[in-house]
Amino acid sequence: MKDVTNLDEYEVGFDIPAAIGMDEADIQTPCLVLDLDALERNIKKMGDYAKALGGKLRAIRQQQGLSLHGVEQKSGGRWKAVVVGSYERGDRAVTVQKLAELADFYGVPVAELLPEGRIPSGSEPATKIVINLERLQQLPADKVGPLARYAAAIQSQRGDYNGKVLSIRAEDLRSLAIIYDMSPGELTDQLIDWGVLPPEARPGQHVG
Repeated sequence: MKDVTNLDEYEVGFDIPAAIGMDEADIQTPCLVLDLDALERNIKKMGDYAKALGGKLRAIRQQQGLSLHGVEQKSGGRWKAVVVGSYERGDRAVTVQKLAELADFYGVPVAELLPEGRIPSGSEPATKIVINLERLQQLPADKVGPLARYAAAIQSQRGDYNGKVLSIRAEDLRSLAIIYDMSPGELTDQLIDWGVLPPEARPGQHVG
């Protein structure tokens, strides 16, 4: 049996797909190539964002004169002090649905809970934003997962589960744009391409 700690004993392309430090062009066997530098940058970016988001959550709570235990008491135990505290420290990731539910609890728009300076520049649709829920359900979850969860959270808040369409506000679109790392205009174009928004939702588009 070969020594797993000694890669020199393994034949590249037969025992292992590639060796550490190989040039990508020299790799012939299908394998996963991981950019560790990019991974480290993304991990740091996610960590910085989580801390900035946590700071916003803390500020909103303090503006309302609530302690962490006060949040737990006011919510009837729905929001545990230890969980909200972990969100505020950036130790725990907040899902889109949880963020929408927290915004509803604090009585503020979701956009108010997002870190300042995270909204990319770009044009926003001036027309009414109406999501086609039937089309949304037909699309792959890996593409529309965040949008589907956001829409479900809004439906839950409104108590509306029977509609074929869902109207959202411009600030909702801005929040979704941050999640998708796009400008609101770019996200609008993407949603139109997916068939979730009608073509007339594009900024400056008029139907004759």
